[in-house]
Amino acid sequence: MTEITQTSAYSLTDRLDAAAIASAAPSQAQLMKELRVKARPGWVSRLPSGLGAFVTNPKGMTGVIILLALILFSIFGPMLSDYNPNRRAGGPHVMPSQEHVLGTTRMGKDVFTQLAYGGRVSLSVGFGAGLSAALIGLAIGISAGYFGGRVDEILTFFVNVVLVLPGLPLIIVIATMVETASPWVIGVVLAATGWGWSARTIRTQTLSLRTREFVLSAELMGEKKWRIILVEIFPNMLSFFMSGLVLGTIAAILAEAALEFIGLGDPNAITWGTMLFWAQNNLALQSNAWWEIWPPCIAIMLTGAALVMVNFSVDEITNPQLRASRKIGLIRKFLSSRGRSADVF
Repeated sequence: MTEITQTSAYSLTDRLDAAAIASAAPSQAQLMKELRVKARPGWVSRLPSGLGAFVTNPKGMTGVIILLALILFSIFGPMLSDYNPNRRAGGPHVMPSQEHVLGTTRMGKDVFTQLAYGGRVSLSVGFGAGLSAALIGLAIGISAGYFGGRVDEILTFFVNVVLVLPGLPLIIVIATMVETASPWVIGVVLAATGWGWSARTIRTQTLSLRTREFVLSAELMGEKKWRIILVEIFPNMLSFFMSGLVLGTIAAILAEAALEFIGLGDPNAITWGTMLFWAQNNLALQSNAWWEIWPPCIAIMLTGAALVMVNFSVDEITNPQLRASRKIGLIRKFLSSRGRSADVF
């Protein structure tokens, strides 16, 4: 009888301890909040895993929204204006008003209209040069790293040549030879000289991937070379490709604006760089005509910031080590707040 009583008391104590632990344990909602884990909407689960992760990434979506806003403004902005970007639309240095939303230049040209038309050229040149350089670097880097041997030696030689070619001085030389370099000439030169670092990085990663089990298994199964490159190797290079694309686009937009700002571009072209060039020549700063300077500056800064945010989000999604390190940091903080040891990490 005594043994039965002791067993019942022990069981009651266990139940009380379990109830206390359960009451003190955080709920699932509290855990998700403290670990910064958000429940995905139902429609996101139907997307591919990578795209779903990007859609739920705040930085990535913020960058995409900014880029879409700039692109839509460049496409449809001129439709909202009745003025010609190359012709006089009002008095010199008219402040922003209902008639001229962003004011006018010293020559009386509408700044809003020039900003919209300039965005078409600047964004086209930037994205075109960045995409071209990223694709060239991707093709050469994967080919050199995967095939090796003589192919690697020849392609690496060209990569080293491109790395020592200075893009901006080359454009300056071309501009002096042809009097004025159009934005498209600047874009072609930047694309032809901007893929070296991307190709070298991708080649290094491909060298390490071609000896992995999944690549060797595909080769033993008799898969074709092009399919191994596209299906097995390329998905692992997505972060490097996006990084090259983003950095190349930013570099192209800034280089084009800088060259046109110092007068080496075509002054008759309507771009964000030529807007700054004419603002400097027309003494906009000395005249306190801030509305002639700030719009193209803000457009360039927003484009660069949006591309950097997209690059950060892609890196977080495609880099498991970076994603795991951030999650471990949150788990450490969560355990420390409850007096638990986090030495396991």
